[in-house]
Amino acid sequence: MSKKYLLTQEGLTKLNEELKELITKKRPDVIERIREAASHGDLSENADYAQAREEQSFIEGRVMEIEDIVKNAEIISTNGGHHNTVTIGSTVAIKANSQDRKYTIVGSNEANPKEGKISNESTVGKALLGHKAGDKFKVSTPAGEMDYEIVSIE
Repeated sequence: MSKKYLLTQEGLTKLNEELKELITKKRPDVIERIREAASHGDLSENADYAQAREEQSFIEGRVMEIEDIVKNAEIISTNGGHHNTVTIGSTVAIKANSQDRKYTIVGSNEANPKEGKISNESTVGKALLGHKAGDKFKVSTPAGEMDYEIVSIE
């Protein structure tokens, strides 16, 4: 049974763009670099050839990974109206130890804490799921136990 990958429509679009870039630009470029390096003779001591082959291996692995994710993607809605409880796709305004923060709960493949996107599988993401606006609770994080209050859910 295939694993389902939870993605927003935005995340799926980004993955499809990356896949297109890998297939139409990066793959042909690295193949040309391999061809060029191979034309210089002895491959056993050719660093350019070895580096290009390594890059080709990475590109092919990433292409296979993205194709699997796209094929098994389950789209989550991030604009389904107002929710009473936090679900995957919710944007949540919280107070964490008296600091205001805003997170969008997404699948693990799309998580990017710098952009405020946290995984539903992360410690904080798991703790937020199922709570309502106004709920207060504690979360054990690597930085220690933190007090959370949900201010609003979008």
